Amino acid sequence: MHATTILMVRKGGRVVIGGDGQVSLGQTIVKGNARKVRRLAKGSVIGGFAGATADAFTLFERLEAKLEQYPGQLTRACVELTKDWRTDRYLRRLEAMMLVADKDVSLLLSGAGDVLEPEGGVMAIGSGGNYALAAARALEEQDLDAEAIVRRAMRIAAEICVYTNGSLVIESLDAA
Repeated sequence: MHATTILMVRKGGRVVIGGDGQVSLGQTIVKGNARKVRRLAKGSVIGGFAGATADAFTLFERLEAKLEQYPGQLTRACVELTKDWRTDRYLRRLEAMMLVADKDVSLLLSGAGDVLEPEGGVMAIGSGGNYALAAARALEEQDLDAEAIVRRAMRIAAEICVYTNGSLVIESLDAA
């Protein structure tokens, strides 16, 4: 997936997801302040997406429904969503990836059926994801909180990736 960067960091009793605001169409920037990170499940879950916007909104709506069906069980809701994503003819065509977190768990979801928990509490997706991930891992050892790591790593990714800008949306939760 390209044309965005989403970064998740879990550290020091907080989980933070940050995303840039750039929307690109080919080689043209069509919007600089899109909101790719949001709260779900009445604020108890945060998530960010990379990929086609309409596809991501469809997936967020489906995840909300799964969270209502399995309240307080983010992992189960995500597994059920990815099962549907893989088997449903309509959903299978959706092109997006998601990072989601609640107070206990952080997960990456993909249409390939992946429900992955990050090793070390840091995960990123999108075209600038590898840059943000590398920066966040390097910053993780410093005396910075999760939000400061996300902000600095995203700034570094925006300086490197042409599909990432510095207009950030940040959401956080107190972790367990």
